[in-house]
Amino acid sequence: MGSEANGRFARLMAWLGRRELALPALLFVIAGAILAFGKLAIEVSEGGTHSFDHTLLLAFRNPADPSDPLGPLWLEEAARDITSLGSTMVLTVVTLAVAGFLALARKRGAALLVLASVGGGALLSTLLKLGFERPRPDLVPHAVAVYTASFPSGHAMLSAVTYLTLGTLLARIQPRRRLKAYIVATAVLLTLLVGTSRVYLGVHWPTDVLAGWCLGAAWAMLCWVVELWLQRRGQVESNGTPDQEDAP
Repeated sequence: MGSEANGRFARLMAWLGRRELALPALLFVIAGAILAFGKLAIEVSEGGTHSFDHTLLLAFRNPADPSDPLGPLWLEEAARDITSLGSTMVLTVVTLAVAGFLALARKRGAALLVLASVGGGALLSTLLKLGFERPRPDLVPHAVAVYTASFPSGHAMLSAVTYLTLGTLLARIQPRRRLKAYIVATAVLLTLLVGTSRVYLGVHWPTDVLAGWCLGAAWAMLCWVVELWLQRRGQVESNGTPDQEDAP
């Protein structure tokens, strides 16, 4: 037992040694994202973002008719399709599908971690909405139905939590850096498109979306750090295929 524990500790120290700059940098980014969210929350509470929110929200609208989003009708329909990728139902289905796959692949620890990451992010988003209770924009008509408070954007935050968490998970099983970059870039693009669609459809203030992105990304990165730590302790299954940078 002692030799096994010493072996795990040695592997953990070797892993940290290879990432002596990357890990602190990641933690620094997480802290920066949380601070950015806090700054936005204070400004929103004090009304300091009023001019910015109004100007940017109207920038997505026809100056002659604020009820008409810029662009052709098909673009508005496309925005509705894109925004549904950040809905609770779609993200729940995606998360359960991935968790089910991991469980069937005998990676039950990873499956539980995915469920905890996304579920925890959803709970945090709900609590923050209840805490801030910011009204939805009334400057332009809503292009889709909404039922909850505005700050932070649940679609922006939960799409960041879900797609970035799953993206980093998939990227870790790819041996080629080009594939890793493609997967993570796709996750980031989906997150950005969902958040932008919320402003375009007039259902969120821009600062709602910015706050959702900040906190969602911070949560996803924090869950990634926890995943790596648990893997090195043997409490979450490894992905089976070592990363190129991890290869001896």
